[in-house]
Amino acid sequence: MGPKLAGEPQDRTAESNSDLMRHYLEKRANLVRFFAARLGSATAAEDLAQDLYLKVAALPVAEVIQNPTALLYRMGSNLMLDRLRQERRTVVRDSAWRRSATTQLGDEEIQDEPPADEALAARQRLALLLRELESLPPRMRRAFQLHKLEGLSHLETARAMGISVSAVEKHVSGALKALLSRLS
Repeated sequence: MGPKLAGEPQDRTAESNSDLMRHYLEKRANLVRFFAARLGSATAAEDLAQDLYLKVAALPVAEVIQNPTALLYRMGSNLMLDRLRQERRTVVRDSAWRRSATTQLGDEEIQDEPPADEALAARQRLALLLRELESLPPRMRRAFQLHKLEGLSHLETARAMGISVSAVEKHVSGALKALLSRLS
């Protein structure tokens, strides 16, 4: 096709699309009221009207639309249903996550994991403790590790190290004093 001459009819697609856009702009207030009544929110209705505008602007229309008002309401209703389905999926996904990440104790939800900032701070304190632990004398460090970190009793620690229970108590006490003074 060659260049269009003045006075030639415009492309039917562009003409139909601009007619639908013009019709949208005329009916926009009515559409917003229609959406607000169904969604129960003026803000959600405005968002939906904006989505409809974008849909109309991108619509490649191949023929003349007989009832543009019905088409606009149908498109808006479909967008509204899509949005409601998405919101339902979000609620289901979020509640499934909440059930997996929390424990219910009476009416209270208890997090199974600490908040991220607290977990990070605890990891940093543990790394500092482990670094400082390396600076202790070997027997004191071993007694502390067996008793405090591995959970052995004083008697079990004494047997594992081949020393007396009072020596274990002395090593653990000395390790605690040294670590507390260095970490404070």
